[in-house]
Amino acid sequence: MDEIVLDEFLPLEYAGHSSKGNQLKWKADNIWYKADYMGYESLAEVVVSGLLAYSDVENYVRYLPVEIQYKGKKYMGCKSNSFLGEGEEFVTAEHLFRQWKGGSLSAEMSKIPNVEGRIEYMVENVINFTGLVQFGKYIAIILAMDAFFLNEDRHTNNIGVIYEMETKTYRLSPVFDNGLALLADTMTDFSLERSLEECMKRVEAKPFSRNFDEQLDAAEKLYGSNMHFSFGKKEVDRVLESCVCKYSDEIIGRVRDLLYFQMRKYQYMFNSHNVIK
Repeated sequence: MDEIVLDEFLPLEYAGHSSKGNQLKWKADNIWYKADYMGYESLAEVVVSGLLAYSDVENYVRYLPVEIQYKGKKYMGCKSNSFLGEGEEFVTAEHLFRQWKGGSLSAEMSKIPNVEGRIEYMVENVINFTGLVQFGKYIAIILAMDAFFLNEDRHTNNIGVIYEMETKTYRLSPVFDNGLALLADTMTDFSLERSLEECMKRVEAKPFSRNFDEQLDAAEKLYGSNMHFSFGKKEVDRVLESCVCKYSDEIIGRVRDLLYFQMRKYQYMFNSHNVIK
């Protein structure tokens, strides 16, 4: 596992990064580093992106484990290459809406009584602002991922698009920010003392509903089923092995059990030979 000393770099802060606070994060030589804050966020990032390699999702950020040293302290963390080119910026759906309509996207969506209507409202507005007609399928993929990996921190400030300033055009952003998936928040909501079953009952979705399957069903009704995996137990174990030396057997075991459970629950997302009975 790589190690990096970041004493020469100040941590960066971004408003609205997470509803649960802000991780320590740095950018050095066009590489992003993030330290664990609520529990095992870096493990979640590494595992989710590692398993996306066995899917039909092509546009995602790959995270690798790293040990971070900063001001005399050591942190378990992850690293990823910046997905922005020169002259590009990431524009959140929330910022995009405020820029074009002068109000809050999340506030407007809260006025819509049904989940399908909220999703459609966001998608139609983003398409109108950017011309990205594929945005509906993109959202459907994100919500399928969030349901499978139990990402509890998807919100209108980490859904967005990339703006190219010279050409004044937009492109879809790679999928990123899955650090609060896989019940990674062991500090507050999903203590290791709680059973897996109890934690799975407690976890809630965002931003269109508190229920993952309600979001997923609505998105698939609107834009079809766009998430397909081809991994099995062997691939899960292989991805987990890259982090096993820095996380406890209890954490690795919980993540493994959770993934196996989700593979059984969402069998329709898998090739038939990868299904766990």
